[in-house]
Amino acid sequence: MQQKIKTGLVLEGGAMRGMFTAGVLDVMMKNGIDFDGAIGVSAGAAFGCNIKSRQPGRVIRYSTKYCTDWRFSSWKSFFKTGDLYGAEFCYKTIPYELDPMDFETFDKNPMEFYGVCTNVETGKPYYHRFSNGMGKDMYYFTASASMPLVSQIVEVDGKKLLDGGVADSIPIKFWEHKGYNKNVVVLTQPLGYVKNPNKLLPLIKVRYKEYPDFVSSVRNRHIRYNKTIDYIREKELKGELFVIRPPKALEIGGMEHNPDELRRVYEIGIKTMESKLEDLKKYLN
Repeated sequence: MQQKIKTGLVLEGGAMRGMFTAGVLDVMMKNGIDFDGAIGVSAGAAFGCNIKSRQPGRVIRYSTKYCTDWRFSSWKSFFKTGDLYGAEFCYKTIPYELDPMDFETFDKNPMEFYGVCTNVETGKPYYHRFSNGMGKDMYYFTASASMPLVSQIVEVDGKKLLDGGVADSIPIKFWEHKGYNKNVVVLTQPLGYVKNPNKLLPLIKVRYKEYPDFVSSVRNRHIRYNKTIDYIREKELKGELFVIRPPKALEIGGMEHNPDELRRVYEIGIKTMESKLEDLKKYLN
C-alpha cells in the first residue's frame, strides 16, 4: 500500500535572520505553494505564522515600520520590561492593533501549524499546535521567541517556557515522526555553518541555577544542532529533503534598528527562493 504524501515545512529561528525566512515565505505564498503542515522555532514561528494567515508582505512591513520603536526591540525595553523584544508590543499591540494578523484566515486554514518552546523546568522541547492564533496561542508565540538572559520566562498552561531553539533548533525529526514525509527546511545559516558552544554559559548557569536541566540543555545545544545539520545534509543529498538556506552568512545582529538592513536580508530570501522555485515545485509534485 502506497504511503500517503504529507508535505511539511520546517522553519529555523535566528532572531533577525528570520527576515530571510520572511522573504522565502512571501515568494512561496505569491506562487501558491501550500503545505499540509508547518512548524517554526523562535523567529521561525513568530514570522512563519503569516503563511497560515496568508499575509505576504506583513513581516517586512511591520518590521521596517517599527524597528526604530524602543518597544519593538531595545535595551530600553529590556530594562523597563525584562524583554529585549517587547512582548506587549510585539505580541499584542502589533498583531491586534497596528498591523493585525488575519486570525479568521489563520483559524480556517487547514494547514497544521506548530511552534517549539523549551520547558525551563525539564530542558526538553514542548511542541504547541496553534489553534486560532489568539489568546493562549500568543503566549506560545512569545515563549518560542523568548531568548535566554534577555527575556522573561513565559508561564502558560502550568509550564515555564523560553526559546524553542535551545531544545530543538530545527525540529525535522519531530516533524517526520508526525508523519510529514515530504519536507522543506528553511535554514538561516549557510551551508557549512557549525554552531559553537554558548559563550554565555557562565551567565546562564547563574541566571537559571534553579533549573539545572535547562542549563544542561543550553550546554549541549551546539552538539544537537550540528548533528541535526548533518542529518539534514545527508537527506538533502539523497533527494529526500528540500533545503533552502542563505548563500552566505547574513551578518545581521539579533537586534537591528536599520530598516535598510532588514530589507537587505529579506531581499536575499526573495532572490534565493525565486532561484529555487521551479526545483521546489518539481520536488513537491
